[in-house]
Amino acid sequence: MYIKDIFANKKPVLSFEVFPPKQENTIDTVTKAINQISALPIDYMSVTYGAGGSTSKKTAEIAEYMESNLKLTALAHLTCVSLTREQVRQSLTDLREKGIKNILALRGDIPQDKSLLKTDYKYASELTRGIKDFGGFCVGGACYPECHPDSSSLDADIENLKIKVDAGCDFLVTQMFFDNEAFYRFRDKAVKKGINKPITAGIMPLMNAAQIMKMCSLSGGASMPSKFTRIVSKFEDNPEALKQAGIAYAVDQIIELLTNDADGIHVYTMNKPDVAEKIIGVINNLFQS
Repeated sequence: MYIKDIFANKKPVLSFEVFPPKQENTIDTVTKAINQISALPIDYMSVTYGAGGSTSKKTAEIAEYMESNLKLTALAHLTCVSLTREQVRQSLTDLREKGIKNILALRGDIPQDKSLLKTDYKYASELTRGIKDFGGFCVGGACYPECHPDSSSLDADIENLKIKVDAGCDFLVTQMFFDNEAFYRFRDKAVKKGINKPITAGIMPLMNAAQIMKMCSLSGGASMPSKFTRIVSKFEDNPEALKQAGIAYAVDQIIELLTNDADGIHVYTMNKPDVAEKIIGVINNLFQS
């Protein structure tokens, strides 16, 4: 199923993200996590694409497994910064042959080894147009509630986002954020700019302090409200307590986002089924009560 059709028929849309293993001998562990998460009442699951395409084959393999074995709509990530035009076409051909209908089009991180950098696609908007010209896919795009790290301002970033949407993005998924007010400001600006595609809020439950700091750095530096930093400070020496408090914080975020009409919630699960189960349980209770 095309994800754009899911958005057209329900709200909110609920989704989770998993990542492929870096080593072949761990794929069974990831598959086990996917099996558990897929048993939850969610609408689709996304599969990340390793830096420089390092897990590209596994991304396609896992997405095919979701579609064929689990009958679950899969969203395969695809980055372009390290791929030629022909390599992108080959990736699209492979995904189409595997029955994948949805792609999250990303630029990807600039590689430290500049010899790996290609120039056919400099921006995600160009990749989006390329996928649309290839045909047969629903295309999602990433967005940054607190501004892309390479943009001079949020307004400038939204200008670029409009270019990406006009290139063919069918829906948007935000990078993680911990301050819902930042999401609301971003959403309002996007609407005023004429961006009328569904925007899914990306939520990452706090697992451990070091992980969150690393992810914030990679995503451009999500701001941390005082409530969030107090949780980190109080429980940083108690990993299990920190995890539980982090899940509770994420749940509070999600409840407020849904109360304020978020189009969807996308949870970065870090391949942890127990985290997904707790979050989906709260959401289901909220909407079934």
